[in-house]
Amino acid sequence: MPISRPIALITGANSGLGKFAALGLVEAGFDVVGTSRNRAGLDSPSGVTLRNLDVTSDESVAALVEGVIADFGRVDVLVNNAGMGLAGAVEENSIAQQQKLFDINVFGVVRMTNAVLPHMRAQGSGRIVNISSIFGFMPAPYMAAYSATKYAVEGYSESVDHEVRSLGIRVLLVEPGGTRTGFDDNTPAPDNPLDVYARQRSRANGVVAEQVNGGEDPVTVAKAIVAAATNARPKLRYPAGVKARQLSAMRRIAPTRIFDKQLRKTFELMD
Repeated sequence: MPISRPIALITGANSGLGKFAALGLVEAGFDVVGTSRNRAGLDSPSGVTLRNLDVTSDESVAALVEGVIADFGRVDVLVNNAGMGLAGAVEENSIAQQQKLFDINVFGVVRMTNAVLPHMRAQGSGRIVNISSIFGFMPAPYMAAYSATKYAVEGYSESVDHEVRSLGIRVLLVEPGGTRTGFDDNTPAPDNPLDVYARQRSRANGVVAEQVNGGEDPVTVAKAIVAAATNARPKLRYPAGVKARQLSAMRRIAPTRIFDKQLRKTFELMD
C-alpha cells in the first residue's frame, strides 16, 4: 500500500502518556500504530491503529514489527512507552517483582529496539524515543527498583545512540516528572512489607502521589515526545515539564550534599 505519511509505533498507547503521545503524533502528521497488551474493546482514535503486544515476549514483539512492516512498509519513529512502577523499600520487593519490572521497563525497550533497527538501517533513517523519568537521573527512595530500570534505560539509550547515529538513526530520551496520568494508582505494593519501613514508605508514597495528582498536564509530555520525534537537530534528553527541567538542572549543577539534603526533605525522610 502506498504510504504518504511517516509511521510512528508506540508501545503502551491505550492510556496515559502513550495515548496522548499517539494523538500528538497524529496531529504532527504521522500515521500511528499503538499497542496494548489487550486491545479488545478499546476504541482507536482517528489516525491510530491499535494492535496487541506483550513487550516481555520475543515472539509477540517480532510478530508486531513484522506486521507493521508488512502493512505500512516502514517504521520512522518508535516510542518505547510501555512500563510499570513498583513501590516499596528494596528489601520489601521480591526478586520476582523486580525481575518482572526489569523485563517490561528495560528488556521491553531492548526487544523493541532490536526489532526495528534492521528496518531503520535499511531505510537509512529513524528515531527511537525512550520514555525515562526524572528518576532516571535522581534517586527515588522507596522506588529503588523502578529508579534502577530508568537509570538502565538512560545508559542504554545514550550508548545505542552513539552506535547508530552514523546510520541516520537517533535514540533519544524523554524524562517526565510528575504527570497527571494516575501512574501511582497502578503501582504494585511490595510483596514483603516490613514494619521498620512502613512509616517512611507511607510518607514517600504520599509525596509521589501528590506530585502525580498535582503534576504536569500529560499534553506537556506528549509535546516533548513529538519534539524528539520531529526536531531537525534533536537533543539527547528532553526533560518534560517545568519541574523536570528544574530538577535536571539542579542534578547537574548542585553540590551532591545540597541535592541529597533537599531530596530527603522532599520525601520527608528521617535521619
